[in-house]
Amino acid sequence: MLYRLLADALVIVHLAFVIFAVFGGLLVCKWKKMAWLHIPAFLWAALIEFAGWICPLTPLENRVREWAGGTPYHTDFVAHYLLPLLYPAELTRNLQIFLGVLVLSLNGGIYGWLLWRARREG
Repeated sequence: MLYRLLADALVIVHLAFVIFAVFGGLLVCKWKKMAWLHIPAFLWAALIEFAGWICPLTPLENRVREWAGGTPYHTDFVAHYLLPLLYPAELTRNLQIFLGVLVLSLNGGIYGWLLWRARREG
């Protein structure tokens, strides 16, 4: 039971990281110092997508699920949990690259706007 709860907690932490990596730039609009945490997070998320790697949290979650007597999954977090919610198809390499570009574009736009605003005000 404890391992199952730990695996579920890892899913929540992983989902929170993904949400922060994609939309955390919006927090930076309010709290500028959040950029020190957000920039490495979204760059790491994009690198994972571009390189085709699996986030280290995925194998950790799978190992804990095995300890709990559950069945691990053999895809990455995005393909296993998020894509079934958003897309009916499996995660393809092209889709993975698109997600990396989306993360960089969204956050690049937010940071570009913040820099433009700071220069205009300063």
